[in-house]
Amino acid sequence: MAPTRVQYVAESRPQTIPLEFVRPVEERPINTTFNDDIGLGRQIPVIDMCSLEAPELREKTFKEIARASKEWGIFQVINHAISPSLFESLETVGKQFFQLPQEEKEAYACTGEDGSFTGYGTKLACTTDGRQGWSDFFFHMLWPPSLRDFSKWPQKPSSYIEVTEEYSNRILGVLNKLLSALSISLELQESALKDALGGENLEMELKINYYPTCPQPEVAFGVVPHTDMSALTILKPNDVPGLQVWKDDKWITAHYVPNALIIHIGDQIQILSNGKFKSVLHRSLVNKEKVRMSWPVFCSPPLDTVIGPLKELIDDSNPPLYNAKTYREYKHRKINKLGQ
Repeated sequence: MAPTRVQYVAESRPQTIPLEFVRPVEERPINTTFNDDIGLGRQIPVIDMCSLEAPELREKTFKEIARASKEWGIFQVINHAISPSLFESLETVGKQFFQLPQEEKEAYACTGEDGSFTGYGTKLACTTDGRQGWSDFFFHMLWPPSLRDFSKWPQKPSSYIEVTEEYSNRILGVLNKLLSALSISLELQESALKDALGGENLEMELKINYYPTCPQPEVAFGVVPHTDMSALTILKPNDVPGLQVWKDDKWITAHYVPNALIIHIGDQIQILSNGKFKSVLHRSLVNKEKVRMSWPVFCSPPLDTVIGPLKELIDDSNPPLYNAKTYREYKHRKINKLGQ
């Protein structure tokens, strides 16, 4: 029997949400969101990637990236060479999948039998008290091509594979530029981070988040607070705000910037940089009137890659802050809430 999907619950138009989605009073968004972020200038930095190509602006842009990665662990990028029309196509095919009849979506249900999250699902993880987020998802591999299994990608709409394959190729270009810029911002060789993350074998996995309308958004999360175990996450949101990041002891809402990508520093970059760049703590809210969606691409090393602080960043004054271990072991320990 398939689990109850959040979209199904939402479409029944309940007046209240089931108790497993209700957060404790002290965690609820209505009680924890900082509401004056614009007035005080607390907003996620926006970086123009075109500046990386301009000799007179490169050095300034590297410093902006370093500052954002140290102070926020997140930034938005514009002028990244992905066209608005491709974003529109990506959003269209994602929406069309979630608009399919429930039985058609269930054909792609995530079973978890092989330890992966591939497919259509609802509950990735819940908190220790059994509560969960108000969202459904679809996961599949994007890169490298050898790990793509098109039989596990949505076959409807018919253009899904073509659009998403093109998007993966474009995102790979953005990822390579970002890893180069982050390496230089750490005063390393340009290829340092990519090499440490597996080089050409680096993996990308797409997750489509679907956050249905929620009758009580003030007491629920789409996704509970967490950091990403990936190296980088490159996220395309739709135009309904809801991503919040933890900064200066406050939850700050990310404002929508048209055609921007949101770049999360993940756990593996924090480890490789020996804590110079921080993995951003973030959460997702939901909306009473509008469906929220997002398309994060998780960029990670192959499972057997050993990740630890880069030796170039270690000396007597900067001892290693993290134990080196395979990404496989890191994932196992984080998923099962074990110490690292």
